[in-house]
Amino acid sequence: MSSLLSIPRNYSLYAIPAAWLISFFPHAYAVYLHDSKSPQEKFDNTSPRVLTKKVDQNQSLDQATKDKIVRAEGAQQNGFENLGLFASAVVAGNMANLGAGVLNGLSAAYLVSRVVYNTIYINNRSAGWAMGRSCVFVGGVGVCMVFFVLAGNKLVELSLP
Repeated sequence: MSSLLSIPRNYSLYAIPAAWLISFFPHAYAVYLHDSKSPQEKFDNTSPRVLTKKVDQNQSLDQATKDKIVRAEGAQQNGFENLGLFASAVVAGNMANLGAGVLNGLSAAYLVSRVVYNTIYINNRSAGWAMGRSCVFVGGVGVCMVFFVLAGNKLVELSLP
């Protein structure tokens, strides 16, 4: 029983829905910003993908709020565009039977990178912060690549005679 307690449990698959939620949050924030700053023109959930177009045309919103809403929607899109890469990396790591510590650590690093990325993206107003956001993005993608390299190495080891 003590050997079971000394090996950390593998929570990496739970990181996939967590990454989905982290990807979705910027959209919820954009809707909140829109509705709280423009009470006469509420978010239209029948056509959610036109929010940024409607924000651009909305005369009751100041430019800083418009920009923040557009950036939040961009953060959401980027998160969902990267979700498949992360999910497949986690599955590859699990299929290769990487250790729970490695799987959990890499998963946590990716999730942290996405939270930091979203925060910078939504609040960014300068070229310096934009470069920082890009570096965080590359770091998150790098975590996924580490998953694949470690999984590939482990599978090669297992297939060698």
